[in-house]
Amino acid sequence: MSKKVSMAVIRRLPKYHRYLADLLDKEVYRISSKELSEIIGFTASQIRQDLNNFGGFGQQGYGYNVEELYNELSKILGLDKSYNTIILGAGNLGQALANYSGFRRSGFKVKALFDINPRLVGIKIQDLEVMDVEKMEEFIKKEDITIAVICTPKEKAQESANKLIEYGIKGIWNFAPMDITVPENIKVEEVNLSESLYVLSYMLNDGLM
Repeated sequence: MSKKVSMAVIRRLPKYHRYLADLLDKEVYRISSKELSEIIGFTASQIRQDLNNFGGFGQQGYGYNVEELYNELSKILGLDKSYNTIILGAGNLGQALANYSGFRRSGFKVKALFDINPRLVGIKIQDLEVMDVEKMEEFIKKEDITIAVICTPKEKAQESANKLIEYGIKGIWNFAPMDITVPENIKVEEVNLSESLYVLSYMLNDGLM
């Protein structure tokens, strides 16, 4: 993609994609930016500006073809591809993520979980085996793993990221409660559950001080 698109726009795309999927489920095949704005909560102008970053998909007097727009956003988000994925850390969070069926539907194929705890190694989550971290390098290379999900304690997060990068991982989804540092060519998405919860706490208490 030649045009540089802001992260603010990129972070809105999954929401568009989700609402378009809901519209298709309801057999809605055409929608205007105004109608879409009423559903999503963004202004019609914002929606048009966002989509125009990728060429624009609407027609004057017609609106958007829902299925066409959904398919185009799937391509833009890379959801027309598949990604072999592992989860590092098979505690409660790692197991919960492994149980989430939406990954496979979206093309993210979780192939295994890894942990250092001997009590967890060998158990199965769904049809996935928890493997010893000592086998992780070989598995990543053999199974052509692209994405790793870090669900380790924060003390192990950076060390884990370093090893994953060394083993050939290109993208990291980090759930450990600390930001990790990676080379520029490695893509990272940080997910701090506590920070999100604290924002909710603020909103609940806003105006009470």
